[in-house]
Amino acid sequence: MAQILIIDDEAPIRAAMRDILEYEGHKVDEAEDGTAGLKVALGGGFDAIFCDVKMPGKDGVEVLEGLSLSGVTTPVIIMTGHASVDLAVKALRIGAFDFIEKPLDLNRVLVSLRNATEKEDLRKETVVLRKKVRSVSTVQMVGDSPALQEILAMIDRVAPTDARVMITGENGTGKELVARMIHDQSARKDGPMIEVNCAAIPAELIESELFVHEKGAFTSAVKMRKGRFELAQKGTLFLDEIGDMALPAQAKMLRALQEHRIQRVGGDKDITVDVRVVAATNKDLSAEIEAGRFREDLFHRLNVIPIHVPALRDRREDVPALVAHFLEMVCADLNVPQPEVTSKAMSEIQGASWRGNIRELRNAVERLVILCDGEINDKLVLKHLG
Repeated sequence: MAQILIIDDEAPIRAAMRDILEYEGHKVDEAEDGTAGLKVALGGGFDAIFCDVKMPGKDGVEVLEGLSLSGVTTPVIIMTGHASVDLAVKALRIGAFDFIEKPLDLNRVLVSLRNATEKEDLRKETVVLRKKVRSVSTVQMVGDSPALQEILAMIDRVAPTDARVMITGENGTGKELVARMIHDQSARKDGPMIEVNCAAIPAELIESELFVHEKGAFTSAVKMRKGRFELAQKGTLFLDEIGDMALPAQAKMLRALQEHRIQRVGGDKDITVDVRVVAATNKDLSAEIEAGRFREDLFHRLNVIPIHVPALRDRREDVPALVAHFLEMVCADLNVPQPEVTSKAMSEIQGASWRGNIRELRNAVERLVILCDGEINDKLVLKHLG
């Protein structure tokens, strides 16, 4: 079932089309001229639009141009009489999907509609696939600041080795992105990258998540299950928020790093592992060691190559590039045209505190795109970011 809009100044044609389309199970809206039709079409939600090419007020070509300028991609099927074929050809040149001549052949109408909706379904599927491709494609860090260039240079040097890396920085600065780049540029890139958020797993479960547990090792262990360490074999194990790992798990982690072996929870058999470990934290591990919450020997095992990711407020020169990057990403996801960002708006964005760092900036750009009216200006920024 499709949602169809018919734009035509002839009521009998609209009625005949409505009858046949509703009989086929489609939902139909009508507009009696191009001006009203464009307004309705801009409201969105249509799978196809039938539009007369020659009408009082806005003609079919002007309706097409209005839709195109607004970023609406709904297929438009032009309806034309013999005397206005040239106008229909012009409509095809600026993006009409098809045109059919009057008097209408209703079978031809249904064939054109089927082709148009199939094309629209394919377009929507392509948008979804592009999102998925972006999510698994090679990641990148955006900007040209000296701090960022130093990180990128360190990644280039460290990634090809198997050295353990400790990534530090505030929440939202891109620590996971650094870990992903290290994996993608390493000899282990064809192996898995397994992430463990140590802050999100309860202390009593962290050991069973990291290491294989035997059936019956604890109440809910109804069968043997591989832990994250074994799942990361020949790849990278990313320990996010390592500062929140429980002390018993830290002891087993230290042994795994020292001996390249793990032992199942509830078992006594050793399993050899070939895993590169990359860790990240937003905590001051020196203070955690002083407080007795983190093992100093584990810290030294993990902290072979330290990489600190600065807060966004410490590399404000990267903000315009990040805004441009997120604008492109958000507008592609929302299928809307990219708005202009005024210089005053950009100054306000650069000067914001960004306590949530890049993650907060990404969300702010999406909010501004949704709320703006073709332009992101300083008033909009101050209203919604201030």
